[in-house]
Amino acid sequence: MLTSPLTDSRYRHLFSAQVIALFGTGLTTIALALLANDLAGGNAGKVLGIALALKMIAYVVFSPMIGVIAEKLPRQTLLVSLDVLRATVVILLPFVTEVWQIYVLVFALNLFSAGFTPVFQSTIPDIIRDRDQYVRALSLSRLAYDLENLLSPMAAAALIAVMSFNTLFLLNGLAFLVSAALVVTAHLPERAPGKAMGSFWRRVSRGLTIYLRTPRLRGLLALFMAVAAAGSMQIVNTVVYVTKTLGLGQGWVAWSFAAAGGGSMLMALSLPLLLKKLTDRQVMLGGGVVLTASMLGGLTQPAIGGLLALWFLIGLGSSLVLTPVGRLLTNACREADRPAVFAAQFSLSHACWLVAYPLAGWVGAEAGMSAAFGLLGIIAAAAVVTAVWVWPMNERVELEHDHPVQDHSHLHYHDEHHQHDHEGWEGPEPHSHPHHHEGGRHRHPFVIDDHHLRWPRP
Repeated sequence: MLTSPLTDSRYRHLFSAQVIALFGTGLTTIALALLANDLAGGNAGKVLGIALALKMIAYVVFSPMIGVIAEKLPRQTLLVSLDVLRATVVILLPFVTEVWQIYVLVFALNLFSAGFTPVFQSTIPDIIRDRDQYVRALSLSRLAYDLENLLSPMAAAALIAVMSFNTLFLLNGLAFLVSAALVVTAHLPERAPGKAMGSFWRRVSRGLTIYLRTPRLRGLLALFMAVAAAGSMQIVNTVVYVTKTLGLGQGWVAWSFAAAGGGSMLMALSLPLLLKKLTDRQVMLGGGVVLTASMLGGLTQPAIGGLLALWFLIGLGSSLVLTPVGRLLTNACREADRPAVFAAQFSLSHACWLVAYPLAGWVGAEAGMSAAFGLLGIIAAAAVVTAVWVWPMNERVELEHDHPVQDHSHLHYHDEHHQHDHEGWEGPEPHSHPHHHEGGRHRHPFVIDDHHLRWPRP
């Protein structure tokens, strides 16, 4: 009988840290929307769009660089330090009096998250080695995000009825500190030895190269555009649609966010069984279709009941796309390349949000909510069509391919590509020394790495 990954104390501590940090982050998401509404009124959507675009710049530009620097640092110390820094920044948000201060603090907060999240995500497969267990761990991780989307808005709705929304920022700071304490007790494994990959900038580009040369990951990136299109509409324009278009109170803002969390949580609970019957491609493309339908449904200019239903669909579709991502990334690279690929995923996926966030805010403010729904729906539909095109329907794990004759030096084990003699001075594996490859043609599970620089043609 398959046991839960939570039986592993290291994963249990990390998962608890994730849940608590995400719960606090969810409170800040609601509080930030209300703070923008308080400072900017009808332009709150624009303010949120710019603030969240700055968040994405921190993720897109700095995440790969931080990922390379992080390779040289103790994983546990790094995660704890970044949690403490995030707590320090978020505690300053209640003292904001000008819009530009929101921009500065949001950028700083997410600069630290750009370092924390990829390292955290790439640690999980180093702890949970069993494939089925890892699928369950991914579903639990997704469930943590869903609980944040569901429970944080409900808690925020209850709290802002009796206290200022600024208190939510302080609670988020406390959550980050508790998360840091749990990471301290997790006893994380040491990193796998990395390969000598040359200059800093070459190492920065390593994960991006692997990602963009792998067909299924290019399809994944297209689907992230659909997630960003629908998600940005929900996150940026909920407060304006509920309070200005529908004329309802702040409590309904929180319940609207909770509707998306409910859809996402329902699907996350169902996905382990669903992924046993369907391929990752089928599940994730289905999520893209649901997201597109939710945006086009907004053209009906729904009342609050219809809005809650559409936001529920956004959560459901997002979970279909996002839950299998960790398994897809893990299977698409060598273990030593995993941190770089997870950092590339973090950066590239958030590049989609960098486009979608300001677009949702600007179009919603200047052209109206129906125009925003329509444009983002078209973007989501185009993203799904692109994913169908670039992600092969029957992509095989093992591919037959050619190897050229090659002489080079890098850190390696004696795997199927390194069967050569030694003189005794090379040291224990993994080791690095000049060696020769005869070349030839063979078949094995294919990923992009030092010996496989291009995807084989079908």
